[in-house]
Amino acid sequence: MKQLLMKWKEMSTIALLALMLTACGAAEENNDNTENVNNDNNANETVEGDFPVTVTDGVGQEVTIEETPETIASLLPSSTEIVFELGAGDRMIGVSEYCNFPEETADIQVIGAQDMDAELILSLSPDLLLVQEYHYQNHEDVLNEYEEAGIDVLVMGSAESFEETYDTIHMIGEATGTSDEADQIVTSMEERLEEIREQAETIPEEDRQTVWVEVGPSPDIFTTGQGTFMHEMLEAINATNAAEEESGWVQFTEEEIVTLEPDVIVTTYGYYIDNPEADVLARDGWSEVPAVQNERVYDVDNDTVTRPGPRLIEGVETLAKLVYPDVFE
Repeated sequence: MKQLLMKWKEMSTIALLALMLTACGAAEENNDNTENVNNDNNANETVEGDFPVTVTDGVGQEVTIEETPETIASLLPSSTEIVFELGAGDRMIGVSEYCNFPEETADIQVIGAQDMDAELILSLSPDLLLVQEYHYQNHEDVLNEYEEAGIDVLVMGSAESFEETYDTIHMIGEATGTSDEADQIVTSMEERLEEIREQAETIPEEDRQTVWVEVGPSPDIFTTGQGTFMHEMLEAINATNAAEEESGWVQFTEEEIVTLEPDVIVTTYGYYIDNPEADVLARDGWSEVPAVQNERVYDVDNDTVTRPGPRLIEGVETLAKLVYPDVFE
């Protein structure tokens, strides 16, 4: 319509008079055009949340969701965070006992964790239930019971990389009718991660730091090797993972760690141990470790470096500032 009005304004007086002679016909035609434009706009608006949709979940199952889910329950913290980030948190009626972010989760009914409260879940009867691969592998009969009760069940795969996390965000976005929001979240994460990589490329090889990551405290010290979020984050900031020769989560002895001579030590268990930095600095036989000598021991929020959700980008940004404070101010 705006284009039509602009054309009318540009017409000469003679043309306008001519149009007035056929006002009725033109008005009728314009009304038809307006209706067509409005119909086109409405069609575009409904594409985003069109249902039914068929979603392929984390274990390869095709799940058809007939209508926009008005109520959602989640049995794992990462999915809960994703739902809230997508703007669908007001639909959440059940969360796992480990869901701790955002703070609104504290007011939502707890429905279990790996051990589900099946009776409670059935009584709540959410339109959509987000579960983890563990449930699929160990409680498939219960999941079938949910489906028979009319609950759409989506299984989340074990995401261990940024790309797999992006896929999960897209999947939940599609299932909840928030695909546009999912696209925006993933694009923002990708752009922020690329900015970090670009800044990290300016770090000279001789200034590259070796980082030891502790995901479990002494005496049973565990770290993360290749195939983990932390390893991918360290690569992104141009740091060396002291356990880069390993894969997954592995255990080291204190003697083995000392020989690695890390420049920085990062712990992720401060949420259940008070002042882990002080514990590391006080370890016998660690005084010659560069990270201890220079008191470069830091604890980070475990959830931001291990939970496959939108806050992963916050985790890598935090690591960048801790490991290279002069580069990432």
